[in-house]
Amino acid sequence: MKITVYLGSSFGDDPSYQEQVRKLGQWIGSQGHTLVFGGNGRGLMGILAEAVKQSGGKVIGVEPSFLMAWGTPSPVLDELITVEDMNERKKKMMELADHFIACPGGIGTLDEITDIIVQKELGQLFGKAILFNVNGFYEPLRALLAEMQQHGFIRSTLQNNVFYANSVEEIAALLEE
Repeated sequence: MKITVYLGSSFGDDPSYQEQVRKLGQWIGSQGHTLVFGGNGRGLMGILAEAVKQSGGKVIGVEPSFLMAWGTPSPVLDELITVEDMNERKKKMMELADHFIACPGGIGTLDEITDIIVQKELGQLFGKAILFNVNGFYEPLRALLAEMQQHGFIRSTLQNNVFYANSVEEIAALLEE
């Protein structure tokens, strides 16, 4: 199974983000799955890639050429796919994946996972979209989506297209359904 994971290239302010991302990577690798991610070797991205690789999984990075100058690609990549820009990156990561997980991250992570949710709502994308809700990280987004639905801007089918998981065990159960 190929799993695209969106997450920060920084560590964030809570050590549990690092701990849970490492656990996710260990699970992905130990199951023989392939990680598809942004390719950067820094922050949570680096922790995830290293954990997947050390646990026996394959690691594919997708990185725009202009970002290559800003940071170093992860040294554990099995494959690096270089694309022109962020839109091409999102498209390639969608094409490669069976399922999608958003870990804690910044505006890029939010952009990527909301694009997945939109594509799923439009019936253009399959697989599960999971928000890894480490220490309630995605609760504000959950509340915002509920508010949008309450005001008639989002269909009730959204509940069938977005899953929240508080642990790696919950992620594993969702992906094994």
